[in-house]
Amino acid sequence: MQQINIGMIGGGTVGSGVFHALQHKGALMTSRIGVKLKITKVAVKAIDEPRPYKIPASVLTTDWTSVVNDPKVQVVIELMGGIGLAKKVVLDALALGKPVITANKALISECGPELFAAAEKNNTNLYYEASVAGGIPIIKSMREALVGNRFTHIYGIVNGTCNYILTRMKNEKAEFEAILKDAQQHGYAEAEPSLDVDGLDAMHKTHILASLAHGFWVDKKKILVEGIRSISQTDIQFAEKLGYTIKLLGIVKETGPEKAPKVQISVYPALIPQHHVLANVNDVFNAVFVRGDVVGDTLFYGRGAGKDATASAVLSDIADAAQDIVNNTPRRVPAFVNYGAQAAVLPSDEGISHYYIRVGVLDKPGVLARVAAIFRDNKISIASVVQPESQAVNNVPLIITTHETKESALQKALREISRLPEVKTKPVVLRVENFE
Repeated sequence: MQQINIGMIGGGTVGSGVFHALQHKGALMTSRIGVKLKITKVAVKAIDEPRPYKIPASVLTTDWTSVVNDPKVQVVIELMGGIGLAKKVVLDALALGKPVITANKALISECGPELFAAAEKNNTNLYYEASVAGGIPIIKSMREALVGNRFTHIYGIVNGTCNYILTRMKNEKAEFEAILKDAQQHGYAEAEPSLDVDGLDAMHKTHILASLAHGFWVDKKKILVEGIRSISQTDIQFAEKLGYTIKLLGIVKETGPEKAPKVQISVYPALIPQHHVLANVNDVFNAVFVRGDVVGDTLFYGRGAGKDATASAVLSDIADAAQDIVNNTPRRVPAFVNYGAQAAVLPSDEGISHYYIRVGVLDKPGVLARVAAIFRDNKISIASVVQPESQAVNNVPLIITTHETKESALQKALREISRLPEVKTKPVVLRVENFE
């Protein structure tokens, strides 16, 4: 039975998790794919650094080039993170014709076109299942299982930290800062949380899904990105009263005719109906809702991060890479072949949505009428208005929801509303997704 030798760059939390998983599941995988799998070399920063799972010193090295350039290493796994050195590792391995497996969503998002072009040039493959949604097999499902579908809508809860914070805010009636601080203390949020709470991590993953779904590499500058810092307990509670739950979503929508579609790509906190399946995805779990024009609605749910969930995705890629080597099929379903190159990314100000707006105003007669007049003048139809009783006359929340409205029209109206002397806080704007 043929053995495939694997070299790994990075032996930290995820890397040691992959090594541990393959040690325990290697025999099971061999029985299923008919190929022996062995990690023969692992490059790390320091031999004696602490790891969740032990890696034998006999396979460790601090020289990554000795792993990539070893002629006996047939598959290279990049788990070091970052972009600079990781990019060189991947390109060097691909240049040698070796298939590469990575969990690095930032690298794929930033450098995807160059990396996939290098894989094609050298007649090999780049596997990236673990780059989006951890252990959920979303890449393989979209790339292969749903290959006969146009993807008209994708909605993803793809950042566990934000989902954990929003879940606790709802359940515990606590504010964002308090929950974030506690999440940091318990290891659910980084000490510097910007990548997560400002939507950047979700943007990288949504960027990859959008590019995969529509066959061309999307310009990240055209993706609308908003995080969850502005969400208050007031928003959580009023959303619930209106029948909604707030979730940070990565969204890819196809609009316009099939022959000349436009793709709207966004990351933002949204109100979603409480009865929808995504509203019940809580804590650190991830889910991706995919609508195909043939299959209809599908849902992929599971753990989106962590050493074991990520290791599961990497093992899947190892199996594919090994099969490709043994059967001499390095190029199966390609990642991107420009089949959607005729599509255009819809500018964010042309997007259309329902909206939830919260603004703090003086509690005095005529304020609501002035705000409503601005919406009317901008041809924005109001769906509902809530102004709760409050003891604070200088900053009373005014909650407004709208019917479908163009983003540019809404932003113009909000600028005018912000200039009213009775308005005391910057409007908080959330979109409402009804999955229509």
